[in-house]
Amino acid sequence: MKKNLVIILILTAICISCNSDKSKTTVEKIEANNTETNAATLTKHLKPFKSELPTIGLLMYNGVLQSEVIATSDVFAKPTEDGKQLFNVITIAQTKNPITTEEGMRFVPDYTFENCPRLTALFVPSAYDMFAQVHNEQIIDFIKLKSKETKYIVSNCAGAQLIGASGIADGRKIVTWIGGGDQLQKDYPNLKVQDDSVITFVEDGKFSSSNGNLASYISALNLLEKITDAEHRKFVESYLYLDRLQNWKK
Repeated sequence: MKKNLVIILILTAICISCNSDKSKTTVEKIEANNTETNAATLTKHLKPFKSELPTIGLLMYNGVLQSEVIATSDVFAKPTEDGKQLFNVITIAQTKNPITTEEGMRFVPDYTFENCPRLTALFVPSAYDMFAQVHNEQIIDFIKLKSKETKYIVSNCAGAQLIGASGIADGRKIVTWIGGGDQLQKDYPNLKVQDDSVITFVEDGKFSSSNGNLASYISALNLLEKITDAEHRKFVESYLYLDRLQNWKK
């Protein structure tokens, strides 16, 4: 009797072990499939850096208004109607550490000031409190350096203060956030500050600027048309459903 009991226990242990192995194998297969699926999905949406394409640089720092980063990436990351990539769109910060936006999201920069590639355009966004940025010599020096190589410099909202502090647009027209023009003119008298109560966007040579926030789409779309053409701008506007935004009360 005891012998039979021992045999039964051994057979039970073997069955449990086999089932455990099968369960473990099943879990491993599921995890492997999930990993492959996630990798495939990520690869599908990643846009490779192509050196032959124009590169749009989005400056970031802690406290940045995320709409002013997203607006530009929204516009320039859209493909052509047949799915062709037209631009490299990259984010840049002083260090490789994630930055936290005013709204609380965390963005990981693609490049730092040290390894940033050559840019076609640099977009300079804003924060509600610009004191730290305006007094950050590394940010100012980066803007000065990139101004020498870029074809276009765009500021949104209080990003105009960084343009003023850098001195790169002295003698040029510029606009800032609604209500900020008087102080901008006082702080940087060499700028030709426009009336932000009536001016949303202004362009002067390689420099352009907007009131910021959702008006950042205006500065991005204007430059998009300048680099591509009116037809592609219309395509991107339709891609973004901007007509719905403009006419939502009707």
